[in-house]
Amino acid sequence: MRWLVTGAGGMLAADVLDRTALTGEPVLALGRAELDVCDRRAVRDFVSAYRPGVVLNCAAWTAVDDAETHEAEALAVNGQAARWLAEACDRVGARLVHVSTDYVFDGAAGPPYAEHAPTGPLNAYGRTKLAGERAVLEHGHYVVRTAWLYGAHGANFATTMIRLAGERPAVDVVDDQHGQPTWTADLADYLVRLAGSDLPPGVYHGTSAGETTWCGFAKEIFTLLGADPERVRPVPASAFPRPARRPANSVLAHTRWEPIRHWRAALHAAWPVLARSPQCSPA
Repeated sequence: MRWLVTGAGGMLAADVLDRTALTGEPVLALGRAELDVCDRRAVRDFVSAYRPGVVLNCAAWTAVDDAETHEAEALAVNGQAARWLAEACDRVGARLVHVSTDYVFDGAAGPPYAEHAPTGPLNAYGRTKLAGERAVLEHGHYVVRTAWLYGAHGANFATTMIRLAGERPAVDVVDDQHGQPTWTADLADYLVRLAGSDLPPGVYHGTSAGETTWCGFAKEIFTLLGADPERVRPVPASAFPRPARRPANSVLAHTRWEPIRHWRAALHAAWPVLARSPQCSPA
């Protein structure tokens, strides 16, 4: 079976490539320079020629705040491109696994959000990702919502905290937003196993088990560094006003398939590679 991975320049795709290599099957990873997923004809022609068995779509507009003023551009990548890929996969009988986000929810619920829970994004990014979900589901493929990603192959919250721990005596971190830090290597394994499973198409939640706040996540990082976690000071989200509203509760339930391991266990497992990431170096 041939695999096609889009969005090859991103943090998640790097770990997806490491994981798909273990299958021993042909894997082709393409960035925007090789395949513009916003170009419907290019997507159709390439997929028809390559004829993959599985397409893992990691291509996305991820600049949440910028999407507020560039929603049309974000929609082209997050929404329309997902439709073009779904159409192309239908033509060759390929399985599409599309990565989405917790931001399709408004964050007002108390319990964790189940896969079938009503959506209601607070910001433009969430709206564009929801459009992509709907396009993929209309064509009978797979959507995997994830959240709070961190890894060794790109800038993210974890690497930022590691760097700031060496630069500042104290760091103020939001303590009233709840979610599930998820290691990209764990998510990559989840995506590959789902793609090769006999599970039915639909929505799945690919996040770590458990939950914490950004402040709790940062304190665990400081602890692993051997630094005093009390240097991380809890503050409300209002202390950092941003163009795009964020959901207060991003915790996702796992009712259709197994969750990824607990976020704290994952962070400890990731630590040897995470702490060596070039992203942790001073700017």
